Amino acid sequence: MSKFDVDEALVRKLAQLLKDTGLSEIEFESDGKRIRVNTGQGSGTVIHAPIAAAPAAPEAAAKPEGPQVGALTSPMVGTAYLSPEPNAAAFVKAGDRVNKGQTVLIIEAMKVMNPILAPTSGVVREILISDGQPVEFGEALMIIQ
Repeated sequence: MSKFDVDEALVRKLAQLLKDTGLSEIEFESDGKRIRVNTGQGSGTVIHAPIAAAPAAPEAAAKPEGPQVGALTSPMVGTAYLSPEPNAAAFVKAGDRVNKGQTVLIIEAMKVMNPILAPTSGVVREILISDGQPVEFGEALMIIQ
């Protein structure tokens, strides 16, 4: 049986996550190695082998820490439309100046058309979606700076 080095920082981080979320067990897997931490029955944290260390910097560098500066993000899941109706001109296009509160697109959710308003005045630098595209909550839709 091969021996794995225990990453104490990872174990502490997982144990804190259990405490913060109220979960009773968490499992982490990387490179075919696994660590499971659970709260046990009234005792402290119990670790079940095999244990693997978490990859550090490369994975963290690959994921951005949030939306881009000036990003208008979707407040809901639905279908985004860049114009008020088919074959009509778009609400805005890249390079247009917009005012705070101006409708810049609509999102259809549960058969309701929801206007999405510019959160600030500025210039539309980039539109990140296409007309009729499904969007997720928190997805960047356009950049307004």
